[in-house]
Amino acid sequence: MKHILDGLEQRRASARLGGGHKRIEAQHARGKLTARERIELLLDQGSFEEFDMFVTHRCTDFGMDQGEKTSGDGVVTGWGTVNGRAVFVFAKDFTVFGGSLSETHAQKIIKLQDMALKNRAPIIGIFDAGGARIQEGVAALGGYGEVFQRNVLASGVIPQISVIMGPCAGGDVYSPSMTDFIFMVRDTSYMFVTGPDVVKTVTNETVTAEELGGASVHTTKSSIADRAYDNDVEALLQMRRLIDFLPANNTETPPEWPSFDEVDRLDTSLDTLVPDNPNKPYDIKELISKVVDEGDFFEIQEAHAKNIVVGFGRVEGRTVGFVANQPMVLAGVLDIDASKKAARFVRFCDCFNIPIVTFVDVPGFLPGTAQEYGGLIKHGAKLLFAYAEATVPKVTVITRKAFGGAYDVMSSKHLRGDVNYAWPSAQIAVMGAKGAVEIIFRADLGDPEKIAQRTKEYEDRFLSPFVAAERGYIDEVIMPHSTRKRIGRALALLRHKELENPWKKHDNIPL
Repeated sequence: MKHILDGLEQRRASARLGGGHKRIEAQHARGKLTARERIELLLDQGSFEEFDMFVTHRCTDFGMDQGEKTSGDGVVTGWGTVNGRAVFVFAKDFTVFGGSLSETHAQKIIKLQDMALKNRAPIIGIFDAGGARIQEGVAALGGYGEVFQRNVLASGVIPQISVIMGPCAGGDVYSPSMTDFIFMVRDTSYMFVTGPDVVKTVTNETVTAEELGGASVHTTKSSIADRAYDNDVEALLQMRRLIDFLPANNTETPPEWPSFDEVDRLDTSLDTLVPDNPNKPYDIKELISKVVDEGDFFEIQEAHAKNIVVGFGRVEGRTVGFVANQPMVLAGVLDIDASKKAARFVRFCDCFNIPIVTFVDVPGFLPGTAQEYGGLIKHGAKLLFAYAEATVPKVTVITRKAFGGAYDVMSSKHLRGDVNYAWPSAQIAVMGAKGAVEIIFRADLGDPEKIAQRTKEYEDRFLSPFVAAERGYIDEVIMPHSTRKRIGRALALLRHKELENPWKKHDNIPL
């Protein structure tokens, strides 16, 4: 029996080596970890259970049957735990055929996706690969299609997270694009459908891989990636942090962790957060950090559409999704990018039973030909649609401006907001006083004294939270220092909320 056990251990040791010592050293020289090192960092120590360690490709074309076959075939798959909670994970192994996808490589991922869906647990994919294995032709493409189909079926059922830790090109990019979150590593990862050489041939553009699809591009311009990190270690540790915020599936409530922060904590500094000058900005992240437990806020897409802030925090140890206009950038106005960013986040929270807290300080939608030609109407409607269809608990706090259609869009009472608060500094109106007076009292424009008087009248009559409160659109005007306490009580009230939309196969959100 001993020789059998020794043989098993030798095969396992060979499989763990992947492409061998030389290629592992080359991987490290690029500043990257190997597939198994990444999994070790991501999961709790000793919790990883690997599947299909001995799988090899079956390709016989182009001399593929002549060389030695490597166990695992370029991808490591299995499951483990993150802080005791089950997670399925696959990691592309760049040391084996450059991590390229073959038929059997795809079958390993498909098998893992099916298991994750059956067992209702999150799945994390770690990408470091050069695309399809060309020698396998349509068999590799078929494998991609099977993976894509499962991405779609799992969407909204279990959280799907993609971590790009090297090249991700061609067919490989479409699976991450359908997952809930994409994270990248600066300087060592990139994503694009066609590489720099093809771009040069087709369009005559000369561009580097980093310029075409690096982390700096996808976190700021394209919005493909949700965040970027400096190295593999930081990225993986942050994935552990993110998993702690998320429920395992769409039938579970968000996880609860012990909190050392009193839910009824008051913060008097919030009473002076909003400046007296209505045109002076302030940082909405300060409000978020003073409301969430222990100031712990995991921001999503922090480098893109900075005029709106989205991310996860906790109140009384329970996960909450935050959406907030950012007065520090474009006065917190809603534009195309901000609308898409927030809409996707709201829909994710609704999929996974995560309550949504919205902080509102929005002067309206961004005007201009660029926005209108770019489809602001349709993209703005995405955010409206997302809030309107959401059935999770929704708590809204208007801190200052809530003007025009943007007031409606930002989780207003009219879109089934459950508890809607306003600070005394709130201004709720069709538009700002200056613009409104110039339209209503156009005949008095030549008389500065009259205009000043009309402006004061408009401000007193309409730029006040009590007008909305009189109609029941605002449930309560609260003191800023009590915001955390009031949000905590509202979320506790709504904990067992039940609301169902009319039956439908699926909705038709404006895309």
